[in-house]
Amino acid sequence: MKFWIPLLFATTLIPATQVVQAEVLLLDAIAEEPVNSPEGLQRPTRGLTMNQVRMQFGEPDYEHPWVGSPPITRWDYPDYSVFFEFEMVLISVVHR
Repeated sequence: MKFWIPLLFATTLIPATQVVQAEVLLLDAIAEEPVNSPEGLQRPTRGLTMNQVRMQFGEPDYEHPWVGSPPITRWDYPDYSVFFEFEMVLISVVHR
């Protein structure tokens, strides 16, 4: 019986450490890719319209249908995805 208590305690700690590591990596990834800086990938910024994105960055590889209310649309490009609310860019996210 004494063997099971430390084993149970150890197995409950393993998933918690994995979650914390994933969150740190995501934050590091965001910090490493500043939008449109010389070090970062050129991609659409907040406030551009869908037409402006098409003109400046070309046609997306895939346009996902809108979901929710307000409608959120995602366009996928080779290195990043662009999220729109109605016709305006909310954010662009670099693929990892």
